[in-house]
Parts: sequence; structure tokens; C-alpha cells
Amino acid sequence: MHPLFLFLSFVALLSALGVVFAKNPVHSVLFLILTFFSLSGHYLLLNAQFLAAVNIIVYAGAIMVLFLFVIMFLNLNVDTEPHKPALARIAAAVAGGSLLLILVAALKDIVPTGVATGTPFNSQIGMVDQLGLKLYTDFLLPFELASVLFLIAMVGAVMLGKRETGERNF
Repeated sequence: MHPLFLFLSFVALLSALGVVFAKNPVHSVLFLILTFFSLSGHYLLLNAQFLAAVNIIVYAGAIMVLFLFVIMFLNLNVDTEPHKPALARIAAAVAGGSLLLILVAALKDIVPTGVATGTPFNSQIGMVDQLGLKLYTDFLLPFELASVLFLIAMVGAVMLGKRETGERNF
């Protein structure tokens, strides 16, 4: 295995554990940003530069900044948050363990694609030109339907946010 893969995996696992076990919600968001950066490094190792860039721009950039703003606006701290009872912690541990058991049972017999068939690996599969070619040939209709859906959502947001004349704000 590549040493950079092992390092990025170690950072991703450690920062993911930091997300779960951090007491401060702001620290949890910062650990999640570090997790996204390490996953982008994995995308780069897989020769998927476009996915790495989108992961950093969209998730580590826009969405995590939004999460950080919401957490700061809510002003979550130990004084305002009630203490979780022991029964809730036990229930969460049982639910998480059950989910892990189901996931391991579902994935134990998976054979990686390309290994059993002996098909050669296409090293250009994650490049932007290959992604665009696949998107605009095989998946043109779903792509156009998604764009119409986004257009409808933008028009709806503008209509909901538009103030009528004479309407007062708080």
C-alpha cells in the first residue's frame, strides 16, 4: 500500500473520531473539515481530481461554513445543553453497534469490481473530460431534469423570500 494512502487513512479515521468525541461543537465541525480534506486526498490518489476539488469547495468550504455559522448562532455550550441521561447513551451505543453489525454482515461477501473479471483498469475514469462525456451522453436526461428541478427551487425561494408592498418585517 502507498504510504500516503495509509497516512490519509489514519488522519481521516482520527479526525472522524474527533468529530464524534469532541465536547465543543465548533471543534467537531473543524474535525469534520479535516476529514473532508483527507478524503479529498484519497480522491486525488484515485486520479479523481474533479471529485477532490468539488469535495473541498462544496463540503469543506460552503457546507461546513454554514454548519459553523449555525452552531455559533445557536451558542451551544455546557450551560445551555441538558445532560444526556445514561439510558440515552446506552440506546445510542446499541443502535450504533447494531448498525455496524448490519454493515459488516452486508459487506462481508463483496468482491471488488474488476478483480474477478480481469478487466483492465481505466486510469482516465476520474478526469473531468471523461466525466463530462459520460454526463452529457449516457446521463443527459437525468442531468437536464436535475437542472430543471434546481431552477424550480430557485424560483420558489425567490417567490417565498419576496416581500409584498406594505408588508412589515419584525
